[in-house]
Amino acid sequence: MPPAIATRGATIAFLHTSATHIETFDMLGAELAPGLTLSHAVREDLLCAALKAGGVTPAIALDTHDALRALAAGGPRAVVCTCSTLGAVAEEAAVASAVPMLRIDRPMADLAVTSGRRIGIVASVASTLGATKRLVEESGNRAGVSCEISSFLFDDVWPAFQAGRLHDYYQAIAERLVEAAREADVLILAQASMAPAADLAGKLAIPVLSSPRTGFERALAFAKAGAS
Repeated sequence: MPPAIATRGATIAFLHTSATHIETFDMLGAELAPGLTLSHAVREDLLCAALKAGGVTPAIALDTHDALRALAAGGPRAVVCTCSTLGAVAEEAAVASAVPMLRIDRPMADLAVTSGRRIGIVASVASTLGATKRLVEESGNRAGVSCEISSFLFDDVWPAFQAGRLHDYYQAIAERLVEAAREADVLILAQASMAPAADLAGKLAIPVLSSPRTGFERALAFAKAGAS
């Protein structure tokens, strides 16, 4: 099992399933909290295992718990899981952790349920759709609102991401957002990797929400609270 990257001294520690996310969150850190110390652990094997199994098995959940606990042992003020497929595991782990453990997409879902009744979930990995639908339903229940959820799976573009052809990946998603937007009041990009596609899609008639910024902002709030 790949070891987690050492996180001692970090304010926020991230668990990623792709190294691509490191730059995304470092840029957000530089913009929103210059000088903040971030650390990153990359566990591609966790998502690969979930994709192979068709979802998160007890063994994958246990490995994810272990990875999150290893990050928390470094003493950060918050730990963030940036993989939507594994997000629920992070919130489960938070129950027994002294360090806040967050899923990157919870704030996005909370915002979505207050932005429109018809919510469209866009994903490029099938395992993310079910996890994100459950997340939106939870956020809707917490907010006391009823949502009509539809799903849009663009799994044929995932190989471009895996091959590192990121522009092709973003562009292919962006082109399809126009059609998906006709069937929803708000779209959410279920995976953090999809965020740049929103800008490429141009101005749509409805909001297109992604998780990195809102998730980082919530983690930052926890980090600041822990410092007070």
